[in-house]
Amino acid sequence: MSAPGAMLSRSPAPAGNPPGVVPQIVLAVVCGGYAIGAAFGWGSPEVAAFMGDFGLSFAALLAAVSCGLYARKRRSRFRPAWMLFAASSGMAGIGNGVWGWYEVIQGVTVPSPSLADFCFLLFAPPAIVGLLVLAKRPVTRAGWVCLGLDSWLIAGSLVTLSWSLALAHTAHFQGRSVAQSALSLAYPLLDIVLVSMVLALHFRRSSVHRSAINTAVAALALTVLCDALFSSPLLREHYRSGQILDAGWFAGSMLLAYAPWVARRAGDGAEEEVRPAARRVQPHGSRPIAGSLAALTPYLAAAVCTLGILTNVLDGRRIDRVVLFTGCTVVLALVVRQGIMLLDNITLTQELAQKENHFRSLVQGSSDVIMIAAPTGVLRYVSPAAAGVYGRDAEELVGSELASLIHPEDLGRVVHEVRRFLAAAPEDEPTTRIECRFRAGEQRSGGDGWLNVESTVNRHHGGLIFNSRDVTERVRLQAQLQHNASHDALTDLPNRALFTDRVTQAVTGRRASDHDTAVLYIDLDGFKQVNDTIGHQAGDELLIQAARRLADSVRSGDIAARLGGDEFAALITGDGTRDRAAREFRIHEIADRLRIKLSEPYRIDGRDVRVAASIGVAFAEPGVSPAGLLRNADLAMYRAKQAGKGRVELYAPQMQHEVAHRAELAGKLRTALTEGAFALLHQPVVELATGRVTAVAAHARWRSAQGILFTPAEFLRVGDRGRLADDGDRAAELDRWQLEEAVEQAAARHRAGYPVPVAVRLSARRLLDHALSPKGVESLLTRHGLPSRALIVELSESDPRLPLDDLERRLIALRRLGVRIALDGFGSGYAAISALRRLPVDVLRLDRGLVDGVVESARLHKITAGLLRIAGDLGMQSVADGVDLPEQVLALRSMGCTHGMGTAFSGPLDEHRLRRSLTHAHYPVPDLAGQSRAVVLTGSGLPARQGGAPGPESLVHPPLRSNSETSVPPT
Repeated sequence: MSAPGAMLSRSPAPAGNPPGVVPQIVLAVVCGGYAIGAAFGWGSPEVAAFMGDFGLSFAALLAAVSCGLYARKRRSRFRPAWMLFAASSGMAGIGNGVWGWYEVIQGVTVPSPSLADFCFLLFAPPAIVGLLVLAKRPVTRAGWVCLGLDSWLIAGSLVTLSWSLALAHTAHFQGRSVAQSALSLAYPLLDIVLVSMVLALHFRRSSVHRSAINTAVAALALTVLCDALFSSPLLREHYRSGQILDAGWFAGSMLLAYAPWVARRAGDGAEEEVRPAARRVQPHGSRPIAGSLAALTPYLAAAVCTLGILTNVLDGRRIDRVVLFTGCTVVLALVVRQGIMLLDNITLTQELAQKENHFRSLVQGSSDVIMIAAPTGVLRYVSPAAAGVYGRDAEELVGSELASLIHPEDLGRVVHEVRRFLAAAPEDEPTTRIECRFRAGEQRSGGDGWLNVESTVNRHHGGLIFNSRDVTERVRLQAQLQHNASHDALTDLPNRALFTDRVTQAVTGRRASDHDTAVLYIDLDGFKQVNDTIGHQAGDELLIQAARRLADSVRSGDIAARLGGDEFAALITGDGTRDRAAREFRIHEIADRLRIKLSEPYRIDGRDVRVAASIGVAFAEPGVSPAGLLRNADLAMYRAKQAGKGRVELYAPQMQHEVAHRAELAGKLRTALTEGAFALLHQPVVELATGRVTAVAAHARWRSAQGILFTPAEFLRVGDRGRLADDGDRAAELDRWQLEEAVEQAAARHRAGYPVPVAVRLSARRLLDHALSPKGVESLLTRHGLPSRALIVELSESDPRLPLDDLERRLIALRRLGVRIALDGFGSGYAAISALRRLPVDVLRLDRGLVDGVVESARLHKITAGLLRIAGDLGMQSVADGVDLPEQVLALRSMGCTHGMGTAFSGPLDEHRLRRSLTHAHYPVPDLAGQSRAVVLTGSGLPARQGGAPGPESLVHPPLRSNSETSVPPT
């Protein structure tokens, strides 16, 4: 078989469930037993008479009860038919019972006519009407006329034939009364009408409950046949009850009793109502036999009528007037019927032509291509839309094999789907959908190309109908969307998802044993400064150039990806090297080459932009998961950034332990923030000339489980080294808490009579946050009732990468509110002078590094004195941080420093001790003559000078306490 033929071949559909076998066997045994008994005379004339009369009566009454019960339990449109069949069988049962009363009980000959004759006469009318109910009802007036004509054609032909053969003799039989002659004619005439209805119903029966209707028709046909035999003069003269003829009547009654329930036995009752017979697939080229016989019914009737007339002619008898009249009416009915059918055919032909034109317009005007394939796989029809969709004329495709037009890679899948579809039941799967590549013509592709085609497939006379459309653009769009989902939109490098998938394949795939496979985690140092200085568009251009350099530098078997922001990665596959030193040297050499390449100047907008590259390297060691491998490379990269940036670092296991330690401390910080374990301490700021407390500086402390106080800087340094994602947010949250707590406590002190300003240290980065906007600060001061002059904001960072313009605007807005600005750490860092020149500053705080050696180092003394002179010339207050010795107080005061803070006066105090120290309002300071006075140590626990001449022996040093371990009494 050819490929197309194999594609369209199908296996037969499974057959339906067979009817129940046990009821049929019981029915056959009962009827067969009765027939055997009748054939052998039942053993005695008395038993034969009883079985011939009351046996038939019992069978007929059983049929009546069966049909009645079914009509009562089943609510359907055929319920009246079964009720009429029950009435018909009831009449037959009564008639046979009356016959048995005369013949068996009384032992006399049944009179003629009798009550039994009238019951037998009432058997046919209900059965005739019931058959009419079972017949398919016409939907038009012409249909009803044709149904009546067909019935008369059948009845007239049978009357003609019966009259010629037997009824004429019966009508002229001498010696009978009128009633007897009428009964003799009524029996066969009613039987003829019943036979006509049986034949008409056979050709027009409904498709619903087919098995039940067929069984009922067979039962009535058998009964009519026995009646016809009984009406024959030859058999009637010799008829005795219990003979073989009774077996036919008995079987007819039993079949009618079984008929209503056969639908349930066969399983075609409710199912056929849901699945009409029209949906049953007919074999190709076959026509329903019932439809053909129905079309030939008028001609068969005319032939039977002609046969009746020829019988009289051949016998040499004169044509009877009944035969002549009946024959003429049959011919007239045939002519009328043919005229009606001719008009009906003309109307149908016009409607068919109109529907065909409509269908042709739809097919030809459709944008989809409709193709009909024969069972051999050859295309028999292709709609004109093929020229626009496939770029090939429909005439060119007709006659070609469908398999030759499908891409070879898709042909096997299409054949499998078609075979599966044809093997399925049509009612379960009426259609299927197939997508494949279809050969396009030169009008679409300019050569030998392929189109992506989606087709809806339906069955058609053993073949297939394809409703196809071009989905090439959709497939391309899906491919583009899939590419976009796995690649970075800016650089077109693989993104994190695709890179992680490739790392997983390398670690768990067939190359999992190559332990020299490595991941390089790359970060561009200084990229944020590029965004802040020359703009984000320039930063995007830098990323594009860096991605291009990275992609060009890796080998063809490796993969480079952008993970996000300024972070890139590369997967370097191994070459099977077992030597650890050799593989580390090889990968380090590759990574260093990438670092040099990425660190070369970038030409952006006519200028050279430089960034460095920090690279971390991790190897696919045994037992390392893909996520663990990426994490190890990330840790190595951050170690490279901590070591000075622009470096290559290899992952070492101790890095993970450091991360775990930093994560533990960071977790404690988070817990402290959520549980309120932070306390706010204040350190007095003292005027060096008078010892008066002019302000307090707020310091946040965290109390550990051991009662030791730690500064937040220790935790924030952990966050900065580990670069935990949320530490920046935690630091911002801590700063907001510190500012609000300091303002709240300062307002409480103001209300208690201690109007001392409070200084809160904030980083420049935090001041630029939206949460600490001037409006937010103003709202905070208003909410707690603190005057704006009582708040001093200390700028603790001088990061050159921060935009000074934005910072300047923010500080000017704060000064307009009345908030004073202090510059913390003055004298350290390379950006302090620039900040002093640009920013609105009221107070300069000298860095602790300038104060520590100001007494011992003459060089440092001159530097500090110069800075203090600058502050004095600018009209700013100066505050020395870390003043721990009286000598430092004297030296700084002589240089012109106005204020100081440190353990020479007091360490950070809790609120209780702070208010006690503010009650005194002054701290003793050394006099100008060098004579010392007793220094009151308020909770400082620091060296104290006793009375007498200054000297080493005059300093009493109690045990020193760390600056981060100031004790806080329990509250």
